Amino acid sequence: MKKIQILALMVFLALFTACNFTEEIHLQEDGSGKLSIFFDGSELMEMAGEEMQKNNEKPVDSLIYFKDFLEAKKDSIAQLPEEEQAKLKKLEPFTLHMLMNPEEKLMKFDLSSEFKQIAEVNDAFNTFQEASALGPGSSADQPGPKPMENHSTEVNYSFEDGVFTRTAKILDEELFEQSLDSLQGADMFLSGSTYTLKYHFPRRVKSASIEEATYSADGKTLIYEVNFMDVIKDPKALDLKVELED
Repeated sequence: MKKIQILALMVFLALFTACNFTEEIHLQEDGSGKLSIFFDGSELMEMAGEEMQKNNEKPVDSLIYFKDFLEAKKDSIAQLPEEEQAKLKKLEPFTLHMLMNPEEKLMKFDLSSEFKQIAEVNDAFNTFQEASALGPGSSADQPGPKPMENHSTEVNYSFEDGVFTRTAKILDEELFEQSLDSLQGADMFLSGSTYTLKYHFPRRVKSASIEEATYSADGKTLIYEVNFMDVIKDPKALDLKVELED
């Protein structure tokens, strides 16, 4: 469980440090595929790596299967409110690959899941954040995950009749404004942070609602990078509609 506790700390620190996220989707013709949220926090490790070496932190290269974790904690999870149980249930299909090496100043997290329909992995970025909430309350004397915070936004995906959409919405305007207020002054730290969409489609892209997107040579992969703070301030900055060729 120490590994997940480290993840919780690093994800928290990442909010105030330059970092890069990549949201990658491999989509098949039948609607199935794989989604990955990849976090590169190597700049954060540049800051924290020396301190971790002083504490004799060993390199970490491990896989966390949340299905197994939730099964091991099912008794304590059953005692949580139904809403909290539902949030944890969303983690079940995901796997987290953690790679941290203080000496090499390396930190990478990759949360991924295969899906039969892309709606199964709606709100993946919030799921990435929720994964970190499992650690602090999971010690031997306090078994079980702690309640997770509510999120002010969510992202939904769809793929039907050759049309893919990514749509964000604000669930709680007041909570959203509070989250922005909490990041006051963080612009200077996050100015170099990016959020990249990298979507692989089964056919060539005919049209996309984001004109600035770039494409692979075969026209099947769309790539779009934005400043992370732009996404924080306006979740709909990454709204996307893609129509594939017949």
